[in-house]
Amino acid sequence: MFKPTVRKLLQGVAVLAVTAMMAVPAMAQKTKITVYTALENDQLGAYKQAFETAHNDVEIAWVRDSTGVITARLLAEKDNPRADVIWGLGASSIALFDSMGLLQPYTPKGVEQIKPSFRSDKNPPTWTGMDAWLAVMCFNTIEGAKKNMPKPASWADLTNPVYKDSIVMPNPASSGTGYQAVYAWLQIMGEQAGWEFMDKLHQNVAVYTHSGSAPCVQAAKGERVIGIGFDMRGAREKTGGAPIDLILAKEGSPWDMEATAIVKGTKNLAAAQ
Repeated sequence: MFKPTVRKLLQGVAVLAVTAMMAVPAMAQKTKITVYTALENDQLGAYKQAFETAHNDVEIAWVRDSTGVITARLLAEKDNPRADVIWGLGASSIALFDSMGLLQPYTPKGVEQIKPSFRSDKNPPTWTGMDAWLAVMCFNTIEGAKKNMPKPASWADLTNPVYKDSIVMPNPASSGTGYQAVYAWLQIMGEQAGWEFMDKLHQNVAVYTHSGSAPCVQAAKGERVIGIGFDMRGAREKTGGAPIDLILAKEGSPWDMEATAIVKGTKNLAAAQ
């Protein structure tokens, strides 16, 4: 009785081993692509799940940071690219990469249905837009009332001494939102007046954050009265019940597009496409 039982066990182990060996090639066919992004952390899960469900032979490995950091990283790696795809980065940065010949031309399915302003004008195109955002002021109405602070209507209003240490904004060296704000202020006000405005604004800024989403989050939590951030994050916080008003400055608001592109030199071109 003992020997047949051992024989059956060994036969079962052998079958399992062969089955596992047969499964290895199927698993090995899954391609991992490295995707550089400045999308919000809470967006990544949904994008990953949707993509990998539609393309079950491809796996996304995100490299996520603020726009300025991702842009600098891609420029530093231009001679030895490590990313396969750029997904959700400011179009102003992607336009720079395009001018340097760092993007792989590709015509995605349905591109003709996208407005011309939301895609590369080259044929084949080198990038495709996915959304756009506006810079806003997120004003905490409860904290503002407690401190008897008026709701601002313009960028100029933010230089009022009443807002001393009550404003938070993104660092333009790392954040695309911060960079676009500075760029827009100089366009709207002119170079001299723009820098003078920023010198006065600096007196009221309590902290400069690494990312463009943090200011509206801090304002929503009541940590600061005013956060200079972007509309999508502010709207999300307000929809979630935060006591904030989203204000478009009367002088005009900075904006940018987020776009996707394939990095030239990728070793996983088919999966990237």
